[in-house]
Amino acid sequence: MYGEDVLAGNWRRRKAVPEVDVEPGMVVEDAGSGFCGAVVGFEYGAVVLEDRHGKRRNFPLDPAAFLLEGQVVTLRRAAAAPVAPQRRTTASGSVAVAGVRAQVAKASRIWVEGIHDAALIERIWGDDLRIEGVVVEPLDGIDDLAGAVRDFRPARERRVGVLVDHLVPGSKESRIVAAVKDPNVLVTGHPYVDVWQAVKPERVGLRQWPVVPPGRPWKEGVCRAVGVAEPADMWRRILGSVNSYKDVETPLINAMERLIDFVTEPS
Repeated sequence: MYGEDVLAGNWRRRKAVPEVDVEPGMVVEDAGSGFCGAVVGFEYGAVVLEDRHGKRRNFPLDPAAFLLEGQVVTLRRAAAAPVAPQRRTTASGSVAVAGVRAQVAKASRIWVEGIHDAALIERIWGDDLRIEGVVVEPLDGIDDLAGAVRDFRPARERRVGVLVDHLVPGSKESRIVAAVKDPNVLVTGHPYVDVWQAVKPERVGLRQWPVVPPGRPWKEGVCRAVGVAEPADMWRRILGSVNSYKDVETPLINAMERLIDFVTEPS
């Protein structure tokens, strides 16, 4: 008539107290003191609560010490989310490879017309080329490009990539390039009169590059138009404005990427 034995079973077992990750702004009550407030931070391992009057108190994160929406809980400080390491890139925009030393120079080469071209290429693609072991060499012009190619004797593992300024149909440069037919040589370039012009003009404080009349040396004409006495001074200004591929025009970027692929991945 009395039903089940009230002492039967594990009646002494306590109900499990849920653990809750603390979130900023969470409103909880300290079970011991009755202080109720929003979580505003942590100090010395204790949670800081602020009530509606702006009063703050610290409470240790003891087990079953707080009430959340009327339920007893154990507060715990949430583990900080791991910070993903930032991926470093080179000035050319490629992923930087950590801990890799520059390789010994390989047989393949990239040729450019002059020292300004070489300095600009180093500024943007230097890290990539050192890892690949590719040397950039200035030619001091391409008037005898065919002869330079014959002297170099290109081969499958000894390729040459050539970057040419003002490579547009009908130009003197296009006729010189047409005479080079070696399969182990890739000649490409950009449409700009000089590599200076491949730098975006706004990077050096210009709306556009000056138009220099035919027959006048282009660099000297630019210097006169912008009020710079010497080409060397203008070049320092230009090179100092370049920090990455974003500072130069797309045709130069495309040409260099093709050349690097050609001399580093012989097929």
